[in-house]
Amino acid sequence: MTLDDLYTTILARKDADPSSSWTAQLLAKGPEKCAEKFGEEAIEAIIEAVKDDKAALAGEAADVLYHLLVMLAARDVPLSAVMDTLAKRQAKSGIAEKASR
Repeated sequence: MTLDDLYTTILARKDADPSSSWTAQLLAKGPEKCAEKFGEEAIEAIIEAVKDDKAALAGEAADVLYHLLVMLAARDVPLSAVMDTLAKRQAKSGIAEKASR
């Protein structure tokens, strides 16, 4: 599975009946709830990274990626916009890119 595949699935469920999927339920609660859920998952990933539990971190990282894409979909931000931004940043060093912000 790619991030594009996952994002396409999320978009397909955006207008689905909330009783039919977790994604539809989350999106029905609005962008603020999607952002809150993303934050919760990010904290859980941080905890597993600090504990050095690789298997748990992999699971939490998957949750973070999923909830990030749900949050983007909730605000109608295409994944391609994020990928375009990353591509532009790749053209210069991380230190120079960070200094330019």
